[in-house]
Amino acid sequence: MSTENTPAVLPAYQIILRPLVTEKGMHRSTRYNQYAFEVNSQATKEDVKRAVEDLFNVKVEKVRTQNRLGKSRRHKFKLGATKGWKKALVTLNEEHRIDFY
Repeated sequence: MSTENTPAVLPAYQIILRPLVTEKGMHRSTRYNQYAFEVNSQATKEDVKRAVEDLFNVKVEKVRTQNRLGKSRRHKFKLGATKGWKKALVTLNEEHRIDFY
């Protein structure tokens, strides 16, 4: 008997944590039809593609991901760090758009 570790499939609303709405992101959305999201750190590119297509009813062409490291912080004499997070850049089909406003 072999026991395989299969990851649990997360629902779409647990994969996409929040959209990243910045000036650079708005420029990318108008020029390249790309949108940035903060995603669950355990999500794969296929998971992100499925979640965006389910939540926004669009066709995804490409997904690129980045693991962002947390920054070191200091408060008086205590050292700490912010948490690391995962960013996903999603390129949509030419016919589709996402309106955050």
